[in-house]
Amino acid sequence: MQLLIALLVGLGLISGLLAGVAGSSARAGTNDLGDRAQPLLIEAETIYSALADADTTAAQAFLAGGLEPAALTRRYDDDLARATTALTSAARRTPEDGRAATAVRTLSAGVSEYSALVATARANNRQGLPIGSSYLSEASRLNRDTLQPQARELFEGAQQEVEDGYGKAGALGWMTLLVLSLGGLVIALALTQRYLSRRTQRTFNLPLLGATAVTLVLTIGTLAILVSQQTRLDRAANQGSGPVASIAESRLLALQARGDEALTLAARAGSGPYEQDFDAVAERLRRPGGPMVNGYGELDPALGRTMTRAAEGFERYVTAHSDVRALDDSGDYEGAVKLAVGPETTRTFEEVRTELERALENRKEFFTQEISAAGDGLGLLTVGGPLLALAACVLAFVGLRTRLEEYR
Repeated sequence: MQLLIALLVGLGLISGLLAGVAGSSARAGTNDLGDRAQPLLIEAETIYSALADADTTAAQAFLAGGLEPAALTRRYDDDLARATTALTSAARRTPEDGRAATAVRTLSAGVSEYSALVATARANNRQGLPIGSSYLSEASRLNRDTLQPQARELFEGAQQEVEDGYGKAGALGWMTLLVLSLGGLVIALALTQRYLSRRTQRTFNLPLLGATAVTLVLTIGTLAILVSQQTRLDRAANQGSGPVASIAESRLLALQARGDEALTLAARAGSGPYEQDFDAVAERLRRPGGPMVNGYGELDPALGRTMTRAAEGFERYVTAHSDVRALDDSGDYEGAVKLAVGPETTRTFEEVRTELERALENRKEFFTQEISAAGDGLGLLTVGGPLLALAACVLAFVGLRTRLEEYR
């Protein structure tokens, strides 16, 4: 009986310790996922999209000639401000070393250089100097070849952190040990009561029954919390952060296509490299299974309708772009520029971007809700688990100690 006391109390204490550690580890991982990893992913996407939009807007403003339209100037300035703000926030969320930190430093220095090149291009364009297009092309190359790849590096690093965060939030190692220890404690209590019933000819031992009940409550509660958390984490991954990355890629590619159109006209390049890039990007966005046409309706009907409107709007934009190319190729450059930056084409493209932004916000909100729900119960497990395990230890000790005293 003394050995049984030691066994039950030992198992109970181990279970209580594991409950506290597992709950605390899962809670810390879930909080880090929601408070740092996912916000970093959103900030990286903001940097990426802001730089892509700045490149597009600068090219469109350049096409206007002379003094740029005030709306495009404000938009360009807002893009750079958004990128700078997101960079500052991302720097606080990234470790001092590693590829994310390198990307942040490169972007911080590169944005200033890019801004200076665009300013020079504007100044020359206002004076009607052809060299302005060369500065614009250089700025665009810096944006596309250096800044956007670094932003993608930061984005992919943030994606990896989110994926790793799901494992940390699940704390499956600690949770598995906890469930095994609780299962062992329930079995040990059952076998102990069976032994005592046969040995002492007494069917029930109320303290041991109480210990068993408490252990069962803790086991069932742990399993319920574990199942609920894993379900929420799976939903957050498959229906939240996963679609966020895909929709963000759609927006970035759409902005890249719009920039290609403007840069082709600014450089008077006809069917040059920018136009070839436009065709490649458009094909990628329009094909089934691509980032824009990817079965979003299976996740959420409302999201599916939003992405369908975005895809249909992009088709209309591609049609408008074909008209722009037809005018330019026929020698009507002024007509092509007027159509490209005119209200009809601009409105068509803005509808695409609006739908994509609405879809992004929908999935960001969904992710936040699921991560918040995934943390429910972990605090209770962290505090209540050890207390229930301790109560089971006390009841088991009392139950066996009572029988042991009968031999003295």
